[in-house]
Amino acid sequence: MKSLTWGRVLRYQVVFIFLICAFILAIILSVNSGTIKITPKEIFDIILFKAHEGTTASDIIWKIRLPRILTAAILGGGLAVSGFLLQTFFRNPIAGPYVLGISSGAKMFVSFVMIIVLKHFHSVPSYVLVIAAFAGSLFAMGFVMLAAGKVNSMAMLLVVGIMIGYICSAITDFFITFAAESDIANLTQWSMGSFAGADWADIKVICLIVFPALLAVFMLSKPIGAYQLGEGYAKSMGINIKLFRFLLIMFSSLLSATVTAFAGPISFVGIAVPHIAKFLMNTAKPIIIIPATFLCGGVFCSFCDLIARTAFSPTEMAIGTVTAIFGAPIVIWIMLDRRIKKA
Repeated sequence: MKSLTWGRVLRYQVVFIFLICAFILAIILSVNSGTIKITPKEIFDIILFKAHEGTTASDIIWKIRLPRILTAAILGGGLAVSGFLLQTFFRNPIAGPYVLGISSGAKMFVSFVMIIVLKHFHSVPSYVLVIAAFAGSLFAMGFVMLAAGKVNSMAMLLVVGIMIGYICSAITDFFITFAAESDIANLTQWSMGSFAGADWADIKVICLIVFPALLAVFMLSKPIGAYQLGEGYAKSMGINIKLFRFLLIMFSSLLSATVTAFAGPISFVGIAVPHIAKFLMNTAKPIIIIPATFLCGGVFCSFCDLIARTAFSPTEMAIGTVTAIFGAPIVIWIMLDRRIKKA
């Protein structure tokens, strides 16, 4: 028993160290990739010792590449945790913000607010985008919850979520049609998903939202673990089910809304990454899976953003395209694996 426990602890430590090393590698590759090449020595000197201040290399790293990679990592981790919360809530392995239409609802509200505000101002404050995205997420989640009370099949619930996503996307495209010509290109790029244009001011707002929410979710590890064993068991442990469900919805909506506000809708991260974390850790314990999911999401989105930025340079792909390429096969594997086990 002790060897099994120590074996699990060792596995957790190895995986966490691996994910941290993978993230550091992603930073090095991302900072070193681009039309202007910067040597590894220059990168370390600029980041660690703030050398070469005022040079082109320093400006590129501190103002463009480093903010972008950190934004991708933090938002990717937040989106993955949001997917984990939705999978817990609906007890469905392929539930996620994108599939259930939550990201599309956030996109619809944000695009509407951007079009209105940009007619009178040059830019939209970050907090306005987050509020609009959060309202849109809750709006879409409300319809999903209404559908959940009417349908018995989880498969049918996912179909409803996908239809909600299509409707919200159609309305978003309708809004963009009436946007000013100067804003259409930016709105279209944002609606396809991108971490481009991130700066330190955005990272500050993102950190103020994502990390407190992540800490709160981590504090819910024990109730989540009890809920995974069944609603009856959770009640016997003294958990207020209504309050617990409300918190799951609020935190999952807030995390996915923050991602949509700053990077647009990103597909498959919320579905695939929690399963990658469970596979690596070989456990479903929330106290382990929540931080592992966040790290996996950060690494996954960091490398996907690197590929999106460099694969066909100078042309940049939408981040959602790359996450779909790598995330969709994982979702297919999950569905086939469940079908095989049932058979």
